[in-house]
Amino acid sequence: MALIELNDTSKLFGFGDATTLALDDANLVIERGEFVAVMGPSGSGKSTLMNIIGLLDRPSHGVFKLDGKNVSKLRPNRAARVRRDTIGFIFQSFNLLPRLTVLENVALPLAYKGVSLSKRLKMASNMLERVGIQDREYYLPNQLSGGQAQCAAIARALVNDPKLIIADEPTGNLDSAASRLVMELLSEVHKMGNTILFVTHNPELTRYATRVVYMHDGAIIHDEKTALGQVASTAKRALYRLPVTTEEDDLAGVSALMRALPGKPAVPTRKSTRKKAAKTAGPKGTSTRVKRIKK
Repeated sequence: MALIELNDTSKLFGFGDATTLALDDANLVIERGEFVAVMGPSGSGKSTLMNIIGLLDRPSHGVFKLDGKNVSKLRPNRAARVRRDTIGFIFQSFNLLPRLTVLENVALPLAYKGVSLSKRLKMASNMLERVGIQDREYYLPNQLSGGQAQCAAIARALVNDPKLIIADEPTGNLDSAASRLVMELLSEVHKMGNTILFVTHNPELTRYATRVVYMHDGAIIHDEKTALGQVASTAKRALYRLPVTTEEDDLAGVSALMRALPGKPAVPTRKSTRKKAAKTAGPKGTSTRVKRIKK
């Protein structure tokens, strides 16, 4: 039985002429033990998909099953209980409470389950040892490095022994060394049998996943299995191309990735662009501005 199953799942915001289709008839099955990366440009529907799978939102249409149960229309209180017992969240901004120690932050999900203080502190300490920062358990969040703070957030997500871990750009605020530390830790968590679903804009991080799902304009447009330790083939084609970009493409950082997907036009290189510019240049001392026409 699949852990996650979406059948023709859609999400609409607004009404009438102001209706926005954020998720468009998504069909997705994720088995237990998979490590799935979700990629796509800003506004592609990644956050909406994560919110529905994380029971933070409900679909407008279609069916969403979690662990074999239809959870599409759960009431808020029931959804909160299922979320508490089934899902662990890792956020880009860590979301550690500043006035609590690292140990108290990690123990917090257990408090909501009614676990006694002594037991939850012991469980939290054991989890901090597992992620390698037990020596920081009495520090406050502002005394941690970015990598240590994210390790604490991972410990908090794991302490409840969830069936599913959702990580929303877990390395988005980290440098390359800390990013590698966090992804190696998530890889170890996956090897222990945990199911992980994470969002990223970085094609290099797909080397940690067993599968990559690509989204665009609210739809899942490509789904690719990949070998651990290897960058997904579609992401690799984008990674080693130098695209002709607009300022908006540079900010999104994903134009090459989207153009490298099956059926997308090839991405011209900067070198070929310079040759084209030379051919269209005017007389010496003048220049001719070439207007790009979007097809």
